[in-house]
Amino acid sequence: MSTVTFQSNLMEDEAEVLHYRAIHIGAVIGIALTVLLLIFTLVAAASSAEACIGVSFLNVAPIAFCVWAIGRIRRQPDQYSGKLLAMAGLATSLVLLIVGAGYGGYVYTTEVPDGYSRISFSTMKPDELQVRGGLAVPPDVTSLEGKNVFIKGYIRPDSVTVPQGIREFLLVRDNNTCCFGDLSKIKYYDQILVKMTGDHRIDFSRQVIRIGGILHIEPQYAMPGSPRTVFSLTADYAN
Repeated sequence: MSTVTFQSNLMEDEAEVLHYRAIHIGAVIGIALTVLLLIFTLVAAASSAEACIGVSFLNVAPIAFCVWAIGRIRRQPDQYSGKLLAMAGLATSLVLLIVGAGYGGYVYTTEVPDGYSRISFSTMKPDELQVRGGLAVPPDVTSLEGKNVFIKGYIRPDSVTVPQGIREFLLVRDNNTCCFGDLSKIKYYDQILVKMTGDHRIDFSRQVIRIGGILHIEPQYAMPGSPRTVFSLTADYAN
């Protein structure tokens, strides 16, 4: 075999090896999750601080895949490619984790107006021991009766009759994905009647609403089919 033929076969073999270098699956999954979480982070940031923080920590998954891919590619460079792809995914995921958690944390710690105590629909729900003891409202929430509180939720569409200048509405825990669900199936601790005071009004929105005002509690109405809500809020703050 001539030298020229040998060199030609060698070049063909090298080309074949390069042709079969596969992009490591970890790099592909990592960058795909990174792009997906970038979209989710932007949506969550516009929704609530808690959602933004929660989504940001999901970036641990693409970080793990990208680190795995980079390690394998470095150990087996003749078999795998995609190092730059994995590094780009790793860098982006780290930024999303740090910025998302930082932004969400900042919003969470600064969104409550001075003089208001934060409550949530989760804190309004009694635990199993409290229910067994006949308590419809947790003591920590009961202690806030007549005091200024801050809570976030959604305006239930069928609780309002006009889209703008709303004075009274039902604030609920969530929108049940899209259509809020049957009102009769909502638990008493997942809703609060809001009445705006003075000249304060609010316009309808399907986004998260931030409300502040004086909390009123009537635990005697904590029963299925009750004509009145257990929790109501005389609100002077809306955002």
